[in-house]
Amino acid sequence: MRALTIPRYGPPEVLEVREVPDPVPGTGQVCIRVQRAGLNFADVTARVGLYPDAPPLPAVMGYEVAGTVHSVGPDAGGLAVGTPVMAMTHFGGQATHALAQVAYTLPIPPGMSMDQGAALPVNWLTAQHMLHRVANLQPGMSLLVHMAAGGVGLAAIALARAVGGVTIFGTASASKHSVLREAGVTHPIDYRTADYVTEVKKLTHGRGVDLILDAMGGPEWDRNDSLLAPAGHLIIFGWANSISGEKRNLLRVVPELVTMKRWSPLQLMSKNRTVSGVNVGHLWDQPQLMRTSLDAVMARWKEGKVQSHIDAVFPLAEGAAAHRRMHQRKNVGKILFDCT
Repeated sequence: MRALTIPRYGPPEVLEVREVPDPVPGTGQVCIRVQRAGLNFADVTARVGLYPDAPPLPAVMGYEVAGTVHSVGPDAGGLAVGTPVMAMTHFGGQATHALAQVAYTLPIPPGMSMDQGAALPVNWLTAQHMLHRVANLQPGMSLLVHMAAGGVGLAAIALARAVGGVTIFGTASASKHSVLREAGVTHPIDYRTADYVTEVKKLTHGRGVDLILDAMGGPEWDRNDSLLAPAGHLIIFGWANSISGEKRNLLRVVPELVTMKRWSPLQLMSKNRTVSGVNVGHLWDQPQLMRTSLDAVMARWKEGKVQSHIDAVFPLAEGAAAHRRMHQRKNVGKILFDCT
């Protein structure tokens, strides 16, 4: 099979499409003939060398795929060869064939395309988990979504809109604001030309917001903490600002680690605030919890409230171009790979 491979850390050009042996499914696994695979910021971070959970080099990344069942292992739960499926993969998804646990493999329902199937698992599960498991988003609340035009950002906006009565703030460059408004963002903020802290305080008359989703990290954790309304909740689910260029730069990472915001229990209690961390990859051994969120997302899809914005589809051979587009934060919505 062919697989998009990180042979060494560095800029997008290090990526190679390599021929590797076809995977053989074990107990409770299926092998999927992949048609589409998702690209996530974690993959970019892995290529740079700043993703601690990445497999050892040479690494094949990829957390989500859509395709057809190619072969099945023992106790594969009745999934037949040829069944169209979407799946979460514990790495290895950006290839022509990928292994997936049955617990994380769902038949693609009639009417759902392979593009939509591959774009759904990670982004929508993450957004669902944050809004409705970690937090308790309710009508009348306010929500600030950073990197709002990305895959998780747009998914969170759609799920918040489904709640109804939620005032949504979103940070993104000005060129993406029309998409944010169409998605349901009440107040798009251009973080490149305006200070979002000042803007949010002005728009909320100093109150702040009830819930913040922050994938930026570093100094932004402290700034977002200052924007929490009484009983507000900050959810941290990434550290995108750790990447300042196309190569690993520890001179940037170390100062951010040293100056990183710390919270004490007494401080949180005194200010009536909640701070939570989310890393869906570290919930891999919790299939029941993860499937609860996936099943909730599928229910929303059947209601017509889940539809991913596909930014671009790249062949595996153009892995460098796909990585560069996400690395430079030019994408609006989901970037996919065509693995056929």
